[in-house]
Amino acid sequence: MLYYFLYPLRDVWFGFNVFKYITFRAAMASLTAFLISLIVGPLIIAWLKKIHFGQNIRKEHVEALYDLHKHKQGTPTMGGVLIILAIALSTVLWADMSNQYVLVALGTFLCLGAVGFVDDYIKVLKKRNLGLNAPNKFLWQALLGIALALFIIFFTPIPRTLYVPFFKDFAFDLGVLYILFTIIVIAGTSNAVNLTDGLDGLAIGCTIIAALTYAILSYVSGNIKMSGYLNIFYLGGAAELSVFCAAMVGAGLGFLWFNSYPATVFMGDTGSLALGGGIGVVALFIKKELLLFVVGGIFVLEALSVILQIGSYKMTKKRLFLMAPLHHHFQLLGWAESKITIRFWIVAIVLALLSLATLKLQ
Repeated sequence: MLYYFLYPLRDVWFGFNVFKYITFRAAMASLTAFLISLIVGPLIIAWLKKIHFGQNIRKEHVEALYDLHKHKQGTPTMGGVLIILAIALSTVLWADMSNQYVLVALGTFLCLGAVGFVDDYIKVLKKRNLGLNAPNKFLWQALLGIALALFIIFFTPIPRTLYVPFFKDFAFDLGVLYILFTIIVIAGTSNAVNLTDGLDGLAIGCTIIAALTYAILSYVSGNIKMSGYLNIFYLGGAAELSVFCAAMVGAGLGFLWFNSYPATVFMGDTGSLALGGGIGVVALFIKKELLLFVVGGIFVLEALSVILQIGSYKMTKKRLFLMAPLHHHFQLLGWAESKITIRFWIVAIVLALLSLATLKLQ
């Protein structure tokens, strides 16, 4: 929005010329989202407390974990409302809102946030840990995935080709399977972040790292000279997505201020589904979908631990982990919550650096 109002004034004062630079607007979007989170955060937390939207800590079947988490009973949840507000406002303020990729990314982000909000609302209303059942949640994720795939196929030059990281010319056309692939990416990323959101600061910290990585990748993919030099897919207009990703970084840092141990608010499905889906849609646009396995390695490990745990128990009646997702396994091993969180952040940073290294290896 500010781009439209202030950049045309560059003839009046040369300083307004800075608004044409995406790097400047990305930095300002991040700062704006951070400040919104810090200013509005206490108000939203107080409101959530007032309406008694607190976390319910489950005791049945997980008594060992309950002893570690019982102090979190009643901590306000649905803090994802704060994240969504900060990201949406800062993106609208600083991004070029005529850019179709930004509009669709923000729209997908908001829709998944709405699904998460309904899920959280049901949990709080019915005082249970299960909100929307899995089929209903996946249905909405699938519908969004289908809509996104159709948009990409019919309204963008983005190919239905899957590029493999670390390999220069290793790619293959998905054809009609592209719609299914898009559904998997959207559902997979949103659910993986959701599964990771079990310890104070864990999910949001890893999300900040992933969003910053994709902000860099988006900028490079939308720059014809850089993308040509690095031999990666070029998409005109994709650089504007770095403003959206930067807003996620800023909002994430602001939310971490309140979500760091001991947390005074949790993001809930409202935030985790939106953030995961937001990163997923950016990855689809710039053809860095498979790189999600590296950038979001922590999310992948968390989701994989749940899948392996369920599969192992159903097949052998034995559990591979003390408890899944993976962070709970380490908790039951005796690791302190803050130590698990920080060590997972360290791994996430290393994986992000490895991901960026793929730009020179192609």
